Amino acid sequence: MATTKAKSTKKPAAKKTVAKKPASKSKSTVKTVKATAKVTTVKSAKVGSEKTKIVSEKATAGKKNPVKEFFARKGDPNENILTIFKDTKILGAVIGEIIGTALVTAVALTLGLYNPLYLIFAYTGITAAVFALSGAHLNPIITAGMMASRRVSAIRGVLYIIAQLVGAWAGFMVINWFYNVGLDSGNIDAQTTLLPTLTAAKDVLATTEGFAGFFWPITFIEFIAAIIIAFFFARALDYKRGAFTFAAVVASGIFLAMLFAVVICNNFLGIRENVFIMNPAAAFMYGLLPTSAEGFDALMSQLMPMLVTYVIFPVFGGVIGFYLSDLANKLGHRELNA
Repeated sequence: MATTKAKSTKKPAAKKTVAKKPASKSKSTVKTVKATAKVTTVKSAKVGSEKTKIVSEKATAGKKNPVKEFFARKGDPNENILTIFKDTKILGAVIGEIIGTALVTAVALTLGLYNPLYLIFAYTGITAAVFALSGAHLNPIITAGMMASRRVSAIRGVLYIIAQLVGAWAGFMVINWFYNVGLDSGNIDAQTTLLPTLTAAKDVLATTEGFAGFFWPITFIEFIAAIIIAFFFARALDYKRGAFTFAAVVASGIFLAMLFAVVICNNFLGIRENVFIMNPAAAFMYGLLPTSAEGFDALMSQLMPMLVTYVIFPVFGGVIGFYLSDLANKLGHRELNA
């Protein structure tokens, strides 16, 4: 009797332990299944949200205003008057523009614009040397186009133009000093060896008889040449294969603009003198700084035609050249270059 009771009491205990084991397994299985379900739900939610984002981006891309996109900023969006001076690179860029523009002005004053074959090698070397510092604008025509197409900030553009004016003045003063030494020595004659001076407004007016009759032809030569130079510069930005490739494309554009001006002046206008400059910074040193006049009206009558021919129209042409490049990019379904 005792043994049977003991057996009977032990058996249910064994059954209870056996019954508990599968229960614990089922709970862990349920937990893992729930966890897996949660992960898959989160993943599917993420995938769904990403798909929704892609669809919405495509929808908004189709609804973008092409005009706003065309004029969108392509330079550094964080660059402004408060941030630009935090990095010393801007100082190097300004120095590069001063040195490069001084060399360009000196080359133009010594070789003259009627020697484009010599100038193309000079411009290639100068542009390649300064490219890593400032991008080698070296001309307010280029800087104005870069600003208008929003490739550079307004503050950087203003600093570059000031640097270009300083560089053109420095280049002119160096060449003019050598010229005056030659005149004082008597080895050269001012009648046969011409060089612009700071009062060169009268010299430019005297380069052709009846300059007023050639005002608009010379103005449009400067205008078209500025479009050519700016367009080639904007196209050179797309290559990005190195400083030499960039410099070669830019110098080719300058060569083409000079060749166009020389042929038009010689063959169609009968002008044999340098009446085009293609650089507003150099133009200020060449003929835009008259030092004497009978009055304000006389001063403005000398200054305004020169500003129209050598500054206003070339700058406007530079802006058009960059916009033509952007338009070609847009119509060719390519991204606008930064």
